[in-house]
Amino acid sequence: MTVINSDIKEWKGYTGRPFLISGPCSAESEEQVMETARQLAALNRISIFRAGMWKPRTRPDSFEGVGAEGLKWLRSVKQETGLLTGIEVANERHVYEALKYGIDLLWIGARTSVNPFAVQDIANALQGVDVMVLVKNPINPDIDLWIGALERIARAGITRLGAIHRGFSTFEKTTYRNQPNWQLPIEMRRRIPDLPIICDPSHIGGARMYLHEISQKALDLNFDGLMIESHIDPANALSDSQQQVTPNDLNELLSRLILRNPSPADQKLLDMLGELRQQIDVYDEHLLDLMEKRMKVVEKIGRYKKENNITILQSLRWDEIIKRAINKGAAKGLGAETIEGIFKAIHQESINRQMQVMNDE
Repeated sequence: MTVINSDIKEWKGYTGRPFLISGPCSAESEEQVMETARQLAALNRISIFRAGMWKPRTRPDSFEGVGAEGLKWLRSVKQETGLLTGIEVANERHVYEALKYGIDLLWIGARTSVNPFAVQDIANALQGVDVMVLVKNPINPDIDLWIGALERIARAGITRLGAIHRGFSTFEKTTYRNQPNWQLPIEMRRRIPDLPIICDPSHIGGARMYLHEISQKALDLNFDGLMIESHIDPANALSDSQQQVTPNDLNELLSRLILRNPSPADQKLLDMLGELRQQIDVYDEHLLDLMEKRMKVVEKIGRYKKENNITILQSLRWDEIIKRAINKGAAKGLGAETIEGIFKAIHQESINRQMQVMNDE
């Protein structure tokens, strides 16, 4: 595995946690870009001014961005306001155009990071370049694919490298536009501890009303920064109008966020947390012991099914288990989504064990 070490504290524009990236979803006109940038610069909070140039829209008749013409406007933003600038790139040509106009930060979108061929083309274009690069999670929840995209960029020699958590697509109807699946960026942090992770509440929530709660959750999970879309006239934006906020509303949102310490300095508090964590370790050990005992029973069931020529999957039994678990979990203050996820994983392991029994000679 490629070693990825990147300290966000050494990045250009870093003024402290959270590292803030903001600007319109799409650059629509020079006036819109410049006025949004002026208002954001006046907040003295924003590290990077972002704006989409090429928009990968689902339908071809949607607004697909102004293209390279908008890069001239970002150059003017940098000259007038001093803000660093960032855009999304989806291919080699985008990279070359961005570098030509002095763009400071490039990010690879979710529809591109899912394709290793496209990411490799971008990595090839970045060879020998000193620029900040962020990689959004792929649209599907595949952490190895996400890490693979980061590794390709790291191998191109990019040292200021980070990830963007923008949520994951799902066929299910959910509150948010994209499911956060917080366990994936948490796992990313476990695997690559020094990798900066930025949260994109705009694309997770898909609506202004959710921006604060998602941003606060990200900061509570010790994310390094936020990317929030801002537009001088969100209601009339040409793309993603529902998830953008005015610079003034962004300032108000940021003012309400609580920034907690990543680690306590008080020794008494550290000792107390240590004792509580030891208790959790003991409970985790009990859970694993119980899981081992449960799976031994599962294997016995598998042998009976094999001897009596019975199928492994018993849908009515599984439905009974999950309903009972959710109801009992609710009585104990446990969320239905959490319980369902745990028992689905247990059920899959049970099926795997019984499949193994069926295949044994």
